[in-house]
Amino acid sequence: MRKLLLMGLLALPVFAGDLTKLKFVVTNMAGKPVDRADVIVKFVEGRSLAKLGKKIRTSWEVHTTQEGTADVPEIPKGKILIQVIAKNYQTFGQTYDVMDDEKTIEVLLSPPQQQYTAH
Repeated sequence: MRKLLLMGLLALPVFAGDLTKLKFVVTNMAGKPVDRADVIVKFVEGRSLAKLGKKIRTSWEVHTTQEGTADVPEIPKGKILIQVIAKNYQTFGQTYDVMDDEKTIEVLLSPPQQQYTAH
């Protein structure tokens, strides 16, 4: 009986805490929503007992709606890396420490910078 209980506990991943629900609002410099932007969320903090302490690698990719919003399924609380990629905008990337049950993250995308050449 103890072996079964121990095996059951080892099969469960250990996250940094409870789960959180994230919502993203993506706008441009003029305050207008950016639709069809790729929002990539990577959970980067936590370890799994089932994998003998190896890091938990979990990621999601969603797209924004015409209103510039995107919802991510519940993920573990902790440190996450967010990347937002949209055509005709600079790529946005930042790490957040999320400890709230629900969080709305506002992302402001900038236009692309001019390219210069050294030739």
